[in-house]
Amino acid sequence: MTIISSKLAGIGRALRVKLADIGAATRLFFQILARLPQSLLRFGLVRDQVYFLGNHSVSLIGVAGLFVGFVLALQGYYTLQRYGSAEAVGLLVALSLVRELGPVVAALLFAGRAGTSLTAEIGLMKAGEQLTAMEMMAVDPLTRVLAPRFWGGVIAMPLLAALFSAIGVVGGWLVAVVLIGIDDGSFWSQMQGGVDVWADVGNGVIKSLVFGVTVTFVALLQGYTAKPTPEGVAQATTRTVVVSSLAVLALDFVLTAMMFSI
Repeated sequence: MTIISSKLAGIGRALRVKLADIGAATRLFFQILARLPQSLLRFGLVRDQVYFLGNHSVSLIGVAGLFVGFVLALQGYYTLQRYGSAEAVGLLVALSLVRELGPVVAALLFAGRAGTSLTAEIGLMKAGEQLTAMEMMAVDPLTRVLAPRFWGGVIAMPLLAALFSAIGVVGGWLVAVVLIGIDDGSFWSQMQGGVDVWADVGNGVIKSLVFGVTVTFVALLQGYTAKPTPEGVAQATTRTVVVSSLAVLALDFVLTAMMFSI
């Protein structure tokens, strides 16, 4: 009985700690949201973060989107050719990108590039006691540091996802039309007739917004709660990639199920 009681007590302590962490994360999230008016008044800080998080990720997003478009066109052509529908490869590429691969892959790349940068930056500021120094000078770190980075990531993520999808479509066109020889008019007409702005593109934009909120907040949370040591910052950076990636994939399933059930 003593062993069983100690095991149950250990489980209870672990559960209590996890619930406390979830409560603290939820409180931090709503505190950042509540600072939206201050962020709008000092929009220059948000603009700088959009540039830092978005513009510095453009090359990665662009190259990745181009090669994803290449692969989609090749795989789609060889699959559709069996059924005599090779001309629909443009529609396949566009729907795959705007509905699914554009938001998801862009979010995963955003987590690996921008998310880790945010975590390391906030973690180093905490380790160097810069956040504590701000509080000593009556400067709110959430308003001055976290909120602008959060809204910068939320704005940058949909733009990067749209860029990923657009470049992916161009990559699909290069392979399907220029390399394979599919009719150019059929490629674009099938895409234009089959892609709906609200049902397809709109759903992709909603996904990218949700992923932007998730990835950016996870990165800020891990940096803000990291241990103020080099090892703590390194572990927080690793957790950012792992937690963000799993959260994006899980949310993608939930959002897809909701969107197609409505």
